[in-house]
Amino acid sequence: MSTTKIALVTGGSRGLGKDMALNLGKKGIDVIITYNNNEAAATEVVKAIEALGQQAAALQLNMANLPSYNEFVQQVITTLQSKWNTSQFDFLINNAGIGGGLPIEKVTEEFFDEFLNVHFKGVYFLTQKLVPHLNNGGRVINISTGTTRFVNPGYSVYASMKGAVEVLTKYMAKEFGARGITVNIVAPGPIITDFNNATIRNNPKLQEFLSSLSPLNRVGEAEDIGPVVAFLCTGDAAWINGQRIEVAGGINL
Repeated sequence: MSTTKIALVTGGSRGLGKDMALNLGKKGIDVIITYNNNEAAATEVVKAIEALGQQAAALQLNMANLPSYNEFVQQVITTLQSKWNTSQFDFLINNAGIGGGLPIEKVTEEFFDEFLNVHFKGVYFLTQKLVPHLNNGGRVINISTGTTRFVNPGYSVYASMKGAVEVLTKYMAKEFGARGITVNIVAPGPIITDFNNATIRNNPKLQEFLSSLSPLNRVGEAEDIGPVVAFLCTGDAAWINGQRIEVAGGINL
């Protein structure tokens, strides 16, 4: 049986999740990524991880479809058994998400419920179903946002769900600790990716404004986040637990 560590990164086919997956590969960790729609992009990430000398696989998962989770967990177990000859893995990175901003007075119940399912309820129940298959001494890493600390109008729904996951992270750390599993949450600031229809990437004036809020006078890139998540999956981070780690360049200090 392989002694290589295995990570599962949800939403690993693009953006932050892709960079997390690649940086895990660089640390000598094998990776399973999930994708929602773009199988071709996921396949490219798998090839890039394999080019680093690690094993990788991609599975389809729609975080908004909670009834599909049991079948997804079975696919994870089947993949682990066929590719790694095990039914357990080591690191769960709850990264998958959707973007979108609306003023409070324009938020519909449908909009609210989609964000609730993907960003909070989904994280809660997917973790619940996968934790039995996590090795003792493993890691859970959730993903939040800088907008739980500072307010960006229009993000009331998104930030509220992420705030809920920040509280959940502490409870997970407390309850999973008996198995030596640490749980932390990483909160990126503004990042240039295709997230939320590439709002920041496609808007130079917004980039300029957000850069002006940072002591480092720039916005973040995916490459600023992936290495931090990968670090949290190493032995060097074993004593970090129950923490919100903001990776935002000191924005809005």
